[in-house]
Amino acid sequence: MSNMNVVVVGLGGVGSILVERLCRFINFSNDLTANLLLVDGDTYEVKNYERQEFIRMGKKAEIKATELAMKFSKIRIDAFEEYITPENIGDVIKEGNIIFMCVDNHKTRMIVSNYCKELQDVVLISGGNEFTDGNVQLYVRKDSKDLTPDLCKYHPEIANPDDKLPNEMSCEELSQSDPQLYFTNLGVATLMCWTFYNSVVLENYERSEVYFDILTMNSSSKIRAIG
Repeated sequence: MSNMNVVVVGLGGVGSILVERLCRFINFSNDLTANLLLVDGDTYEVKNYERQEFIRMGKKAEIKATELAMKFSKIRIDAFEEYITPENIGDVIKEGNIIFMCVDNHKTRMIVSNYCKELQDVVLISGGNEFTDGNVQLYVRKDSKDLTPDLCKYHPEIANPDDKLPNEMSCEELSQSDPQLYFTNLGVATLMCWTFYNSVVLENYERSEVYFDILTMNSSSKIRAIG
């Protein structure tokens, strides 16, 4: 397999868990290599201890890039220490990227999904969750054709978001967040890894969305029509 260009957007409860597992798989696979870009404008703080994985305080993207580089020498790792916006998205996302979107707001999902619709080739894996349940979506374009539905197709809350981008929020708004459960974040990260293995390694795009619920101990995938 040729060298992959991977972008992870968001290094919170899901993203900080995901990148460690993803890098371990790529680094020790004989036929996989990658360049990895970590994207996040946030800072790791004491309040994040219970569900985020970092070695020290500070800017999340820089800290995690340094930490992963010490463990996984086969992967070139860079940091982009800003939130994604309409103005800088072209500096982050390029043709042929494999994108893991681990954000907690629909407006960012909408911006990234719409931007990817203008590319010729891209794989976008987006995960999100409430306290005890969550879902993962897969959007694939090849040769300027959609192989799966974009993120907005079956989710009006993403197509018409009523929330803000992180850079549009006040300090008070940023400090207020819905409670999160570590095990739910772990579940989303795991399902994103499953989706990566199916879509990128096996090139299987049949099931483009999966849901799970910790309280019912259940997960289910969906085959979504493009048209």
